[in-house]
Amino acid sequence: MDEFDAALDVKTAKEHISKLRVQIKQWGQEYYENDAPTVEDATYDAAYASLVALEERFPQLITKDSPTQQVGGSVQKSALPKVEHPIPMLSLGDVFSMEQLTMWATRTEKNAVSKLDYNLELKIDGLAIALDYQEGKLVQASTRGNGVIGEDVTANILTIDAIPRQLTEPLTIEVRGEVFMPKQAFVNLNKQREADGLATFANPRNAAAGSLRQLDAKITKARQLSAFIYYTDQADILNVTTQAQVLKRFAELGLPVNLTNRVVTNANQFETVIKDFNQQREELPYGIDGIVVKVNSLDEQAKLGNTVKVPRWAIAYKFPPEEAITQVLDVEWTVGRTGVVTPTAIMTPVQLAGTTVSRASLHNPDYLALKDLYKGDYVDLHKAGDIIPEIGQVYTKRRKKDASKFMVPTICPSCGQQLVHVDGEVALRCINPACPAQLLEQLTHFASRNAMNIDGLGPQIINQLLNKGLVKDVADLYQLTYDELIMLDKFAETATNNLLAALTASKANSAERLLFGLGIRGVGAKVAKQVVSHFGNIPALMQATTAEIAEIAGIGLVIAEAITQFFANPQVVILINRLKELELNMAYLGTESSKITDNAFSGQKVVLTGKLTTLTREGAKEWLEAHGADVVGSVSKKTNLVIAGMDAGSKLTKAEALGIEVWSEERFVSAMNEQGE
Repeated sequence: MDEFDAALDVKTAKEHISKLRVQIKQWGQEYYENDAPTVEDATYDAAYASLVALEERFPQLITKDSPTQQVGGSVQKSALPKVEHPIPMLSLGDVFSMEQLTMWATRTEKNAVSKLDYNLELKIDGLAIALDYQEGKLVQASTRGNGVIGEDVTANILTIDAIPRQLTEPLTIEVRGEVFMPKQAFVNLNKQREADGLATFANPRNAAAGSLRQLDAKITKARQLSAFIYYTDQADILNVTTQAQVLKRFAELGLPVNLTNRVVTNANQFETVIKDFNQQREELPYGIDGIVVKVNSLDEQAKLGNTVKVPRWAIAYKFPPEEAITQVLDVEWTVGRTGVVTPTAIMTPVQLAGTTVSRASLHNPDYLALKDLYKGDYVDLHKAGDIIPEIGQVYTKRRKKDASKFMVPTICPSCGQQLVHVDGEVALRCINPACPAQLLEQLTHFASRNAMNIDGLGPQIINQLLNKGLVKDVADLYQLTYDELIMLDKFAETATNNLLAALTASKANSAERLLFGLGIRGVGAKVAKQVVSHFGNIPALMQATTAEIAEIAGIGLVIAEAITQFFANPQVVILINRLKELELNMAYLGTESSKITDNAFSGQKVVLTGKLTTLTREGAKEWLEAHGADVVGSVSKKTNLVIAGMDAGSKLTKAEALGIEVWSEERFVSAMNEQGE
């Protein structure tokens, strides 16, 4: 409140409050609803604290629509079903200093009936969740939403291994906690999104929220979320009297619990425990942004009660942001394995959270434009989610008058070809198939089993070929000679002959394998087969328009544009012509059996799970798809059949719970034989 004069009148206060509310609501929408914040947490927290202080000073100006009177964000505008919470899900009040925390404790103890002790817990940087168990079975999961109405995310919660489908006791109880993304999973996700040309997440909390709100549970599962449960309004069911005992009972029920909590007998012990927790922060596999202090006695919690927004018996102590000021020396552009060109800031080295930092990703051209960086700029540097170095405030007043702005390149820094900015993506891409920075990954993918299936051509051999200058694109593979291969390290006569035979055999592959092997953005094995079978051959596909490709069921405009843009590249045309001259098959060789529709599998959604002994997983999938089935990766109410091999796990359990038909591998093989295949 230092920024406001002590003699502030009501009119001026109203103007300040109005501006703060507009700004905080905008930031809140970006954070809670879009999962894409534009300011650091500390900036939001400072503005919110100013609003709280002004409203406390002028209570007549408080309105129901003020952010201080709301819980979380607004109800999401999404296709996820809405859930009304039987008991509102409140948020926590925040304090930012030991002095504020001590004042809260003094006020709380004054209102308490008996002497208090406190339970201190790590404040996990995640998304609030409610889990409803009926007779021990998980029946529904929902997000907090606006505190009264949230979103049904049951299908997605079932993909999180840490959350049990069945409690160890048949209790009917609603429990609440936090879904979060572990640090390493966050790093991996952002690396993948950069490689795919997508916007990265600002921190693990927004990544977790975005992952949990997916309409496709397969995406949620791939994000590797986890959870901690820490609260229930039905603690009487558990036969406990304190918050610390609640956590232990949760663990006994099989719920994921963070048992790093500490019980202290008075507020004088807060600082020691908080310092201890803060020292461990870097070593934790998940992000924390503070410590939650709770009155330990459940009876005292009930007596202290809640305000409209927060419990009076708990408070969140927020860690101050750890930042360092450094100077941006340069911006380096690098080409990733999928052709995405990414900017990285090169800075004067500084110490940050126990490590020396001299580089920070700028993610994509849009992010660079948002920061408006010039050479020599001084910036605040912090670690997003305690993990990834990230540039915060740019000190434009310290900028030299003759400083040059960092510009977005138009040509690839590796091969010199023109870069493209694909519609719907934030990334720049190099789509030159002969780009040296992408060659190792491209050649490895091209030779892989699901693509051209060139046995014996792995990353180590490809590395040797590249280092010796024997290949510069996939066409060069088919011009390798015996004399060239026999000179490779640890490559004897047998291996040389086998590789040459594998290369010759791959020329006869059906064209969908070649299309998949070319590594077009968004074109997997299944899409490649759909597209090539529709047009009959690759030359016909190359002549097709975006609209014509997008008309194919399940393809869509984004993939169609990626295909037409790829084949519009003159370098790609040259490559395809060379492959033709080298006698690679360009036609779809599927038989009529690939289009069978009159059988038991036509139009059925089938899930394969467990270890198959008679068949390979890929072979079973190809046979099912050839007979009209849609092989999917997760079990849902829309699944028609689950084929379960040995050691089938959660997918089998979920199928049985949903009453979906389950076949053994033996029964499936018998059905295949009945089809005459």
